[in-house]
Amino acid sequence: MVAHVLRLRFDVLVGALRFHRARALAALAATVVLVGAIVLALLRLQDAPYASALVVLAVGGAAVSACFALVPLVTPVRDPLDPRAFIVTGRDWRLVAASTAAASPLSLPSAAVIVVSVAVALTWIAHGVDPVAAVFGAALIVVTQLLLARVALGVAALVLAERRSRELTTLLLLGIGVVAIPVAVFLASLNWDDGVPGPLLAAVGTLAVTPIGAAWVLPLDPRPTVVIVAVLTAAALAVAWILIVRRMLTHTERPVSVRERRGLGWFTVTPGTPGGAVAARSLVYWLRDPRYLVDIAIIPVASVVAVVPLVIVGVPHEIAALIPAPLIALLLGWVVHNDLAYDGSAVWLHISSAVRGASDRVGRLVPLLLVALPLLAIAIPVGIGIHGDWGVLPVMVGVCSALLLGGLGLSSVSSVLAPYAVARHGDSPFQQPQRTGGGLAQGAVLVGALLAAAPALWWSWRFLLGEAHAQWWALGTGVGVGLVVLVAGILIGGLLFDRRGDRLMAFAETT
Repeated sequence: MVAHVLRLRFDVLVGALRFHRARALAALAATVVLVGAIVLALLRLQDAPYASALVVLAVGGAAVSACFALVPLVTPVRDPLDPRAFIVTGRDWRLVAASTAAASPLSLPSAAVIVVSVAVALTWIAHGVDPVAAVFGAALIVVTQLLLARVALGVAALVLAERRSRELTTLLLLGIGVVAIPVAVFLASLNWDDGVPGPLLAAVGTLAVTPIGAAWVLPLDPRPTVVIVAVLTAAALAVAWILIVRRMLTHTERPVSVRERRGLGWFTVTPGTPGGAVAARSLVYWLRDPRYLVDIAIIPVASVVAVVPLVIVGVPHEIAALIPAPLIALLLGWVVHNDLAYDGSAVWLHISSAVRGASDRVGRLVPLLLVALPLLAIAIPVGIGIHGDWGVLPVMVGVCSALLLGGLGLSSVSSVLAPYAVARHGDSPFQQPQRTGGGLAQGAVLVGALLAAAPALWWSWRFLLGEAHAQWWALGTGVGVGLVVLVAGILIGGLLFDRRGDRLMAFAETT
């Protein structure tokens, strides 16, 4: 069975080269150039100091592992050895799992990672690692990456096959950006004049005990924790692949019609629940309605502009750089304090279909969170990079969490309790109707968010005064209080939505 699958995989590669010659040759050339550049860099790393080699292997290896895990999820890659293709053979699922895993090295990405792992082993040996340990580590890298790709392809085939869409790819790329941008800002802000910076070595020490980084530094950092994580990661991936194959070969999936597969946009991404439906509809509004887009575009600009007078009057730029991120979090939590008014008469869909108030409140917060996470992921590291002390990171995360989550919780109540008229759909977002109310709701949400962040702000002040461990208290109180206010706001706002449905309908029809 294994030999048969290997032969099939080889025939697939030959067929691709024969019938798609131009594309196959282009992919081969690109792979050769990329792998050649990586191998040359690794060979030059043999003469580098130990700390530099450790950092490069840990960061670069973790990036490679992330690519093997995420590319099958982000791009519409189909598994050429999908285990479901072997159902007609009647073979046992255990044998199919072993055969498809054994055939994994027969692909361009797999061949590339094998060549790179050999170069990594030579780099380890150049830094004094025992050749046997280097060979074991290189083999562990290859096994981990191939199993990681197998599992990712299996998950994509089971979960995302009928839900793969541009919207889902957007979400996954957004998640990658949320992680990659802070890392890039962190590396760019370090001082490299005296060799590898201490904060980076500390970060690599943490990365070495993660599943994506342990195998790449195992021979250079043979701590028991690193060894256990590296071996258990490969074992866990093998078990996951076996379970995925078993699921594929022992369960029959419901066929999905073409009409169900296409044309639903965000509704194919969000869960099939009332809250998921509200979230999908809100995402469509946020991406197409200029009233929402203008509000979001103004927030980062206003946050940066607000700092300019402080710098002009003499506030040190290291201190001023810490202000935009909390201000963005405050405004993002506040901007949805009247989101129900933007629906107009469409709010009757939620009320007439008996959507629970809590589901409505949760669904409406999803678009804002998708905007807030990348904005804060950029603003916080940039501000800390200008400030120069990464020890303030827990403080910034705690304060921003309290302001954002507290504002969202209070907005979930105010948008139901005290909605006021806004510009109608199709009108200029800068055109506001005459209204007699709304100021109280705006002020209450702003003040309430600041009160929710008061404990985190207090501990932040204590941290600036030099008190030990105050930054962790700021992080804990900020996240904790923010979550409490958010959950309470969703529950209270949901209860008010259920009880005030007739008034909300009347408001929607008259404004």
